Amino acid sequence: MKKVRLKVFLVIIAVSFISAGIFFLSRKHQQENIFLASQQLMAPTVSPTSTIKTDLSPTSSPKPTPTPQPEIKHILHQVPFTSQAPLAEWSDPRQQDGCEEASAIMAIAWVKNEPLGTPQQNRDLILNISDWENETFGPGHDTSAQDTANRILNQYFGWKNYEVTDLVSPQQIVEALRQDRLVITPMNGRALSNPNFTQPGPERHMLVVIGYNPEELEFITNDPGTRNGKSYRYPVSVFWEAIRDYPTGDHEPIEKVEKRMIVVSQ
Repeated sequence: MKKVRLKVFLVIIAVSFISAGIFFLSRKHQQENIFLASQQLMAPTVSPTSTIKTDLSPTSSPKPTPTPQPEIKHILHQVPFTSQAPLAEWSDPRQQDGCEEASAIMAIAWVKNEPLGTPQQNRDLILNISDWENETFGPGHDTSAQDTANRILNQYFGWKNYEVTDLVSPQQIVEALRQDRLVITPMNGRALSNPNFTQPGPERHMLVVIGYNPEELEFITNDPGTRNGKSYRYPVSVFWEAIRDYPTGDHEPIEKVEKRMIVVSQ
């Protein structure tokens, strides 16, 4: 009887040890799984095809490199000058309205690198152009920017290296000058407020832009409307507001403001 009880006791002890071992191993494995799971939650999630960004700036795309702008320097082309009434015969209607002819004469002398003639010769040339226009196209005191270019520069002088361009900014004039070209602009002469004009000044006028002063913000012109017009300076703001094309004819009404320039190249 004692032997039986001893065996039962030993079996109970063995079962207890085995149960305790199983419980210990199970508990350890559970703790390891919990640790691994916590490590996975703490690590960043990265898909197989994703890339970790290390740039913390608002945008990682490179900023475009600005295109360097050319420095605008003082520009002054050496253009010979004549007024539209070289002998001060302002009572002659052909010379009163001779600004287009005089502007074209100055531009052609520059592109051909030729000097102008004497005042008498310049006067005769202005009258010859005016008479030729009247005979060829009919009576007309004023010519628009397009007709001035087509008729006087092209047909009379045979010069074809020019273009007539609509203006949206004074910078277009500066850029043309910077490229070693001349600019002829139709103007509202009254808006120029030139004290040398017979007041209030001509409603339809044309002149040659020969330079630009960036320090003073001035356009430099050869203005044929006065004997004092050589290298005459106008503030850019005043000059820009005064640019206004006009229709060809005998003082035809100007119905709208259109800004244009004739760009003449050598």
